[in-house]
Amino acid sequence: MRARAPFLFAVVALALSASACATRGADTPGGDAQRSGLFGGGQREAPNGGIGVNAFLWRATLDTLSFMPIQTADPFGGTVVTDWHATAERPSERFKIQVYILDTRLRADGISVTVFRQVQGVGGAWIDASVDPDTPLQIENAILTRARQLRIATLEGGR
Repeated sequence: MRARAPFLFAVVALALSASACATRGADTPGGDAQRSGLFGGGQREAPNGGIGVNAFLWRATLDTLSFMPIQTADPFGGTVVTDWHATAERPSERFKIQVYILDTRLRADGISVTVFRQVQGVGGAWIDASVDPDTPLQIENAILTRARQLRIATLEGGR
């Protein structure tokens, strides 16, 4: 173990220095700079200190999911996660939604929605249940429709 200590120390020091020296890449076609760390991951960095994703998709996501409690909203990483939500009509069924905004451009493939569903079991415990495969697509379409409305309103307001 003692002979490995210098090697382990060197590996840890190299990993820490590499991750601390993240390099800034060139602008992507979407217009946001990328930072790459030790494992090639990166966090989007917004130019001019704004949000790191398409503003219309971001606002449309918040508008579309406004009926649900928001658990996490990260405008720089482009994620919105709701808390579990049940309606008064069906209190034994609840949903949770995760939205990932993947681009700085307003594009149909710039958004990804995942829906989770649980039903209440006999003892009151929540059990994971299947979700209609069409449900995430319907939410994506609602977000995209709202994003287009916001964009059109901005363009018409600029005349």
